[in-house]
Amino acid sequence: MTLEVHPSEKWFFGSSSRELQGIEEGEDNLIYKVAVHVAKELGKELPPCHVTMTSDIPLARGLGSSAAAIVAGIELANQLTGEPLTVEEKVRFSSLWEGHPDNVAASVYGGLVIGTHTEESTHVLYGGVPEVDLVLLVPSEELKTKKARGVLPSELSYKHAVRASSVANVLVAGLLQNDWESVGKMMSEDLFHHPYRRELVPHLEEVIQVVREETKAYGAALSGAGPTMLCLAPLHQGEEIQNKLQRHFPSFEVLHLRPAKEGIQVKKGIQNKEASAQIS
Repeated sequence: MTLEVHPSEKWFFGSSSRELQGIEEGEDNLIYKVAVHVAKELGKELPPCHVTMTSDIPLARGLGSSAAAIVAGIELANQLTGEPLTVEEKVRFSSLWEGHPDNVAASVYGGLVIGTHTEESTHVLYGGVPEVDLVLLVPSEELKTKKARGVLPSELSYKHAVRASSVANVLVAGLLQNDWESVGKMMSEDLFHHPYRRELVPHLEEVIQVVREETKAYGAALSGAGPTMLCLAPLHQGEEIQNKLQRHFPSFEVLHLRPAKEGIQVKKGIQNKEASAQIS
């Protein structure tokens, strides 16, 4: 997501991006709400701006579109108030708004992040940029996060929680040690999300099986709350895997991407004697 920001007499948010059609153009816009909230917390007021947004992040697909908007709003406030925020404060503000640091911290830092969050504190570790290709299978149907969360149980037994946590722990250790065989195996053994959300993503088990048995990818899992499914693939082999999966699942949009090496980036300039900024 990229914002081009110029001074204006009133707030306006516009976009020609397909993914942002129908967005709120005024003060109901999520980016505006976040920016004003942060400014208020800093004891500041924001001058109105004309904001042009571009984005290729599909909405309601488990790809962090709301996290990108939240972080954009925080950086907008940061720029308009003289850049008082540290990286850690940006992560804290965004985690409080989102409810967890998973996607927002990655939007701030780029690369791999591991985090934990409560109302009292947020702790995030940066894990570098994994040397992998990403292949995403994006269904045409949206899946609202609220619905995806609604199928999760309110409680897990102690034994089940320990087992599920151990799978997650090995997954993280594998990512940090480039042990991709272990990473792929743990992706398919998730016990926190897959058992409950598979009813909302009917192709999940088939995708995991095809990826593991018929491609060179390490493994597949739900991306966020779904319905998008994420494959981790050996470096420079993502395009080949993308083509094979596109043939196997023609109803999906299959994308080949690389991990972002950077998070927030800001470019400032002067156009027609007016200050402007680009936030991405």
